[in-house]
Amino acid sequence: MRSRSSLYWCCQLGGWLFYGLSMVFFAYIFENKTNHILYPRIAITILFGLIFTHLLREMIVRLKLRPPIQVQKWWLLTAVVVSSIVLFNLANSAVVEWLRLYDPKNKVSVEMRFLSNLIFDSPMVLVWISVYYIWHYVELGSKAEIQKVRLESLVKELELKTIKSHINPHFIFNALNSIRALVDENPERARTAITELSNILRSSMQAEKMETVPFERELNIVKDYLALEHIRFEDRLQIEYDIDEDTLDQPVPPMMLQTLVENAIKHGIGKQKNGGLVKVISDYRDDHHELIIQNSGQMNDNNGDSDGFGINSTRNRLKLLFGGQASFAIRNLGNDMVEAVVKMPVQQLHL
Repeated sequence: MRSRSSLYWCCQLGGWLFYGLSMVFFAYIFENKTNHILYPRIAITILFGLIFTHLLREMIVRLKLRPPIQVQKWWLLTAVVVSSIVLFNLANSAVVEWLRLYDPKNKVSVEMRFLSNLIFDSPMVLVWISVYYIWHYVELGSKAEIQKVRLESLVKELELKTIKSHINPHFIFNALNSIRALVDENPERARTAITELSNILRSSMQAEKMETVPFERELNIVKDYLALEHIRFEDRLQIEYDIDEDTLDQPVPPMMLQTLVENAIKHGIGKQKNGGLVKVISDYRDDHHELIIQNSGQMNDNNGDSDGFGINSTRNRLKLLFGGQASFAIRNLGNDMVEAVVKMPVQQLHL
């Protein structure tokens, strides 16, 4: 509040002093001289300009005429401005007459002096009111834009948290089902699997606090997840990795890769009698970090791949985090493979 008040008075003093200097400049240019009454009259004009424009501002505030002004109050604003102009020039003319700040040889009546002041000094009040309203309208626009950005940021944050809250239970239940199958059949492997799940859950809980994580961290989660799934599918699940090590530091949305791999298992491998292959590829292509998940199977309109939760969450998260710089596509690759491709902008890492 103090800074706004200081700015206001700086603008007030600066504006009216500039007007006074302009009067001196034009008097010297056009008359090539100044006289003993010029400076006192300019000082009076500046003083009354400061007083009456400040009073005008107080009236605008008290009568609630600040922008955005209601249509029905424009007449009130006009009346206030006209009254201020008339009082400003009346006071100016009266003081000049009282102090006899005029040339006796060229003395004019008070009425003529008032009319002269009204013509030459009134435009400054109109300029003042124009600058005042333009300032507040620009400020209103800036505040509205800031509020819009904050609202969009809040909406994005809420959407991301909503997406994450769906992803984590979705992942946990599937992992628990894989472990459950081991409890009676292979207790030792079940204990190992529980340790693997513990590692995954720890990473998952930490991921809730971040919008992006290094790809290497996501890859480790996927490896643990596929190790659990391999227990359930045994030889029916083949796993391959083709990872460019330079991509390991690139930021990716947490749990996104795991969700897509889980989608490949559920809709691909799980529906193949003889199982199949899941391949994870990470590379740089066309100035983008490209993640590719390939799996055995075929995508059709009835298997849920095209509009399932994993697909929709991936599209939404990429849009929220990267806007139009990222893309996602899923398609059939030949007769027995499906390929999901995620393209994200390459982030320059500062060492």
